[in-house]
Amino acid sequence: MVGGLEPTEETDGSVIVRLLDDGDETRTIRCDSYADAIEVVTDRQRSVTAAKILDRDENVVFTSAEMEIEVWEAAWEDAKRELSVDVDESDCPYENGACFPGDRCVRCQLSDTRGGE
Repeated sequence: MVGGLEPTEETDGSVIVRLLDDGDETRTIRCDSYADAIEVVTDRQRSVTAAKILDRDENVVFTSAEMEIEVWEAAWEDAKRELSVDVDESDCPYENGACFPGDRCVRCQLSDTRGGE
């Protein structure tokens, strides 16, 4: 990587947790990562009416009114894992984007069976 710019999950405080309570004001907590935000929500969601996680553009990515934090965390972990998987670019002569080594498209499988016609 260039100049120490390694990938990181740190977000410079741009992930926001909003804790909404019917009786009190809305509390905003800035977090350095989604993992920190998940921890804040997990610790405090039972004591508030609703808890939300907002991304750096202040789009709501999680709300406790719609989903349990454990379910969202599992989906977030899966999405993060999918982004980190390295897949060799396809060399399919039929330009099938879903054709990969070890998981060839039907046309490539047929060509392999026929001897590369």
